[in-house]
Amino acid sequence: MKAKTTRKPAAKKTTKSPKPTRKVDPTLALLKLVVQAMDAKKAEDLRVLDVSAQSSITDYLVLGTATSEPHLRALRVELEKVLDSNHARILGMDAALGSGWTVVDAFELMVHLFTSENRNKYRMESLWRDASEVPVSKFLK
Repeated sequence: MKAKTTRKPAAKKTTKSPKPTRKVDPTLALLKLVVQAMDAKKAEDLRVLDVSAQSSITDYLVLGTATSEPHLRALRVELEKVLDSNHARILGMDAALGSGWTVVDAFELMVHLFTSENRNKYRMESLWRDASEVPVSKFLK
């Protein structure tokens, strides 16, 4: 005689509802890459200003200081690499040799890189004092 085997009821499969995926704002993603690149290339006194409430032409300003003209050129080259590799649209660039100031307009964000003399001279933070500063540490994580 065969012994009866009792079957355990099949365990219910629990289906977890997929976690909602957070959409990453492409502007913030690009901003993070730009800030990280400038930090890696040793730009000094990096600042990010949210000017979306004050400006109709851009949402963020990135300000950085170079230690010399060659450093300024190196920062600009690195910035171009980041923007190009992320297919960012560059609307304009002004990087006159020896000017001590490079401006790159990438539509939603604009990057101003200065030598220390020009950073002190133009004081962009004062011009945009109504803007809110976004902590750079937020982008370096």
